[in-house]
Order: sequence, then C-alpha cells, then structure tokens
Amino acid sequence: FQIASSLRTMTEYETSDAIQLAIKEADPFRRQGTAYLHTRTRDKQRHGDDNPTGAVVVPISVATTFEQRDPGVARAKDDPNSFGAGYEYSRTGNPTRGAFERAVATAENAKYCVAFASGSAATSAVIHLLHPGEHVLCIDDVYGGTQRYFRRIVTPHMAVSISFHDFATDMPFQEKTRLVWLETPTNPLLKITDIEMCAKKAKEAECLLAVDNTFCSPYFQTPLDLGADLVVHSVTKYIGGHSDVVGGVVCTNNDELYQKLRFVQNGVGAVPSPFDCFLAHRGLKTLHVRMEAAARNANAIALFLESHKGVTKVLYPGLPSHPQHELANRQQHGFGAMITFYCVGSREQSAIVLKALRVFCLAESLGAVESLAECPSLMTHASVPDDQRALLGIDDTLIRLSVGIESSYDLIEDLDNALNEAIKSME
Repeated sequence: FQIASSLRTMTEYETSDAIQLAIKEADPFRRQGTAYLHTRTRDKQRHGDDNPTGAVVVPISVATTFEQRDPGVARAKDDPNSFGAGYEYSRTGNPTRGAFERAVATAENAKYCVAFASGSAATSAVIHLLHPGEHVLCIDDVYGGTQRYFRRIVTPHMAVSISFHDFATDMPFQEKTRLVWLETPTNPLLKITDIEMCAKKAKEAECLLAVDNTFCSPYFQTPLDLGADLVVHSVTKYIGGHSDVVGGVVCTNNDELYQKLRFVQNGVGAVPSPFDCFLAHRGLKTLHVRMEAAARNANAIALFLESHKGVTKVLYPGLPSHPQHELANRQQHGFGAMITFYCVGSREQSAIVLKALRVFCLAESLGAVESLAECPSLMTHASVPDDQRALLGIDDTLIRLSVGIESSYDLIEDLDNALNEAIKSME
C-alpha cells in the first residue's frame, strides 16, 4: 500500500514515512477487517445495490413464507442473499441467513457457504454427501461430539465406516474411502497436521478433504487455500464469539458440492434462525480484533504456564516446544488462543485448579470473549472411549483453556493462584 502524492521536500517525505508507519501499526489484522465488515460494499459492483433502505446493519427477516405474484414463481431472485433462487419459504432461503453466508464465504476465501443450526448439524451435512458402505478416514484426536456422532450414529445407523488415525504417521486409505476428516489444530491436544499434504493424498485417492477449522477461525487459517474441498466451523465458537448463539457452516469452492449441501440444508432442515444468523454475523465483524487480542493473551499465558512448577507440560502451537511449531508457523496466520496443559498430581489436583479459578469460567465450549477452562476427560471428551482417551493422552490432569480478551495480568494471576492451591494440596 503506497500513498500517492507529489512530494517535493524532505519534510514531506518524512511525513509520508510516518504515515506509512502509523497505518501499519493501526492495522495488525492483515487487512482482513474490511472484508469481515463490508461484504455488501465488495459486492455492489457485481450485484448492484441490494440495500434499498440504506440500513447499515442487515435486517432480521423473521417471515416464514414469502408472497408470490405468480404461482410457483419466487420473488427477489435478483437479491444476492437469495443466491438467484428468490424467496418462497424461510427454511429454503432467508435474507438474513443469506447475508451471513455471504459474509462467512468472504472470510474463508470461499465461493460458497451454507449455514446450519449447529456445528454438529454442519458435520452431519458433510456426512450426508456419502453413501452406505463408504468409509471416512478421520484424524484420531477429534472433538468428542464428532467422535460420538461418528461412532454411535453414522456407523451403526448409516452404514458408513469410520477409522481414526494419526495423520502425521499414517493415512491408510481403504478401497471405499470417500472422505478425509481433519481437525488442525486438534481438539484438545492441539496437534497440527499438514493440510496441503492431506489434500494431495486425498486427491490421489479420489477422496474429499474436509477440515474442521473451528480452533483457528477463518482469521488464522483458510484451508480451502491449502487444497481442502470443504471447511466446517462451529459458529458457536470464534465466529459468534460471545457465547450467545449456536450455529455451524460448511464452506466450499466446488459448485457440485455446494448444490448438494444446499439440498441437504433444505431437505433436512437444520437451519439457523434469522436472529441466530444476525448474532453470528455481528460476531464475525469483530473476529479479527478478538482473535488478535486473544492470541496475544494466549501466548503470554502459555509462556507463564511452561515456567510454572504446578504444570508438567504445555501444548500451544506458538511455543517452540510444540512438536509442530514450525508447521503451524508456516500453515497458519497466527497460533490461536487455545491452550492445553497437564497439571501436577492427579484428578484431585486438576479439580482443585478448576474450582479455584475466579476469572476463567469452568465451562465447556470455547472461542468467546470470556476465558473458559475445562477438563476434557470429564467434560467435552467424556464420550470418547476410555481406551482411546488413554491412547491419545487425554487423562484427568489435562486442562483445556480457551483464552479470552480480559487483561492478561488478571488471567495469569488467576491461573497462578489456582495452580498454587493444587501444589499446596500435595504437601
């Protein structure tokens, strides 16, 4: 970015340098903020003015059905939020939902985005692309709800087999493998997997690659740019960002996959309400600011934890000690705000830590402005079979932090006090 002017004196040149420096310092967000805030502005030239009222915020359209002037002919097909289909019934298409989908597509560098009522519903929509007898190759360390859905619903009731593997060491494709399911960073152990490598192997095997990008958010990682076919988010987390809305999305650049996902969205009907879409869209507008603030806090906290005698191990991609630190540095645009660590002692000490926290909230979920702490083995990953948890290293001393945007001083003081309580209990 250069300032165009006819500068003639040294003072003016010095002023220009100062302006350039000030602009750089004012925007540490890689110029992402404008795209998150102004999808309409970006699309005006392509679609014309889709905002006849001049409202600066997308209206909440609560209508469940839309009047037709002629039988079977939907109205507003020229509204870009209807994607050329117009509006007839709100499950099929809604203006508020369409505006949110366009905004998320912009954030993910995607051609398309399809919104669902939850992250689990978005995951289910991807599985609906498969047929009985086919196989899913899944990363071994994966969200507990995904494990539960795959093991207890997809395989027994849909006849789609699932196998779980550490992709860093093995990706054993089967004859009927049709989908590779990847989380990176993983939940809760924060393992990083090379997306480009997985995309290449999936393509060679004629499989789709779906990446759950919830932990990084579109701000810190855009998997479609690295070869993924599908990107899934729990909107409940960083995109919404305020612990007040449940939702999910699937993004893609593939026309055929998009049409299939739209069919699933309408046919299954697991759609978010207009108000949910409004809240999630509002959250997206501050994603860049929140992610930078949370990631700065997380880095400080990770360094603190690594030096604390009440901690035996810290897993954070931003630490040089993380096994895939260099890959994270290359693949992501930042290290995120999730931290996992093992405290000293046993289940008794981890419980003491969690109950002693005063700023961190003991709660499931993640990605909000407030900081959250939990014990995965007893909470988010309790549904994972015991032997699988043991194999992965998800024991009762493992604590997962979702770092928010409070003062880093207060968060570190809170953790220090809680960890010291655990140490005292062992004396």
